[in-house]
Amino acid sequence: MKKTVVLMMLLTIVSKVIGFLRDVTLAYFYGTSGVSDAYLISLTVPVVLFGMVAKGVSTGYIPMISRLETEKGPQAVVRFTNNLIWMLLLGSTVLIGAAWIFAEPLVLVFASGFTGETLELAVYFTRVTLVGIYFTIFIRILSAYLNYQQLFAVPNLLGIPMSLIVITSIVLSAEFDMPELLAYGFVAALFVQWLILLGFSFAKKFKWKLVLDPKDPELRKMAVLALPVILGSSVQQINKLVDRTLASQVTVGGISALNYAHTLTNFVHGVFVISITTVMFPSISKQAAGGKKKSFRSTIEQGFLGTAMLTIPASAAVLVLAEPIVRLLFDRGAFDAEAVTLTSGAFFFYALGMTGTGLRVVLSQSFYALQDTRTPMINAAIAMGVNIVLNFLLAPVMGISGLALATSISAVFCAVLLYMQLQKQVDLRLGRLVRSLVLITAASAVMAFAAGSLYTTLAPLTEIGALSAAAAVGAVLYFLILYVCKFETLLRAVDGIRRRVANRRQDP
Repeated sequence: MKKTVVLMMLLTIVSKVIGFLRDVTLAYFYGTSGVSDAYLISLTVPVVLFGMVAKGVSTGYIPMISRLETEKGPQAVVRFTNNLIWMLLLGSTVLIGAAWIFAEPLVLVFASGFTGETLELAVYFTRVTLVGIYFTIFIRILSAYLNYQQLFAVPNLLGIPMSLIVITSIVLSAEFDMPELLAYGFVAALFVQWLILLGFSFAKKFKWKLVLDPKDPELRKMAVLALPVILGSSVQQINKLVDRTLASQVTVGGISALNYAHTLTNFVHGVFVISITTVMFPSISKQAAGGKKKSFRSTIEQGFLGTAMLTIPASAAVLVLAEPIVRLLFDRGAFDAEAVTLTSGAFFFYALGMTGTGLRVVLSQSFYALQDTRTPMINAAIAMGVNIVLNFLLAPVMGISGLALATSISAVFCAVLLYMQLQKQVDLRLGRLVRSLVLITAASAVMAFAAGSLYTTLAPLTEIGALSAAAAVGAVLYFLILYVCKFETLLRAVDGIRRRVANRRQDP
């Protein structure tokens, strides 16, 4: 599992770096303008309309096909997968048609502050990007299919061709003054992702055929598992809706600034958290199904501490280096000093919730493995309530930084609630976890102080060099402290690396 997680992290870093280039390109040509706001809203609408269904389906899919293959064989998996895809395509057609007709009021729900040309662009963009829902259905299900087949790399690398196509569309749209190319480029990128996944799925014995059986009892079982996840995901989307609506009212470019800050935060989430949980989920699902309680608990604790070990220092680093990071990555072209201030402020406060957000994913997947999708749903509803209340309290005082802070407080609060619920079922070793968290936090504080001091000293000479040196020295210092203090999670990883190196040297 550790070797696969490391590979996933490396692949994710490559994908995320290219994804950053996409966001940097958008920032360079459009900054925090009405065009970028309209474009980002047009990407949000399809995600909100279908993203909650996609998450519910993909969460329940792996446990479903695992049981089907055991009971009925691989052909049953192929038939169920095709039936699921075609039923979703059929249902989404109604959704897309309604959204296309009512695009303007729909956009205003997501961004009530839009008027004039920005509103017109957002409506046009949205009608184009809605078509991408069809490809998204295939992408989510076939990605889960390949993960089940232990082919983790392909879904993880899909972001690369997508980012390259989107970057091309951004450059062309600016070069020829044709903003509509932004939306068409996004849909084209989804189309290419679909083609890639389809090819690799065929190689893994998937056959695409027409199956339409709404009475299939397996679909009903899937619905029972997926519905609570869909409801939980829907309240998360409501959170995003409220965030973006308030951001559109706070300032022009508020949506864009919030998006850039969220993208930076998601880099950490994608590289560390998703890499860990993508590999962890199939393992804990099998352990839970097999009644292996000790293995189940051990794997969850490894995922918990691995996530904390990587996200807490990342959060600490951002707290001292948020503005120089944003300035280095985005400060060029149409992305001006005001945009840097807006984005770095939101990035700072998002960083406070990095660990809470990551641990919520680890803990939620633990419940999913136990066939309990109801508890994470309730937790998501609580998170929505807390977040919305804090949004309205903090946004008038702190602007978009208040929206980011509200999200972070909500994430930490609800991660604690989820842990308390899981503790009742799994008997996690609280003392071990608390001692580890204290050590990680202390090491992160020392690292952040050293990195911040080094950056301040070197920045007048070279900002890029200062950031690079601060990151390198901080990382070495952090892991050295954990190693000297004999932090078990790190020692296991180091021991695993040593054994693999030794085995390779012994091979003829």
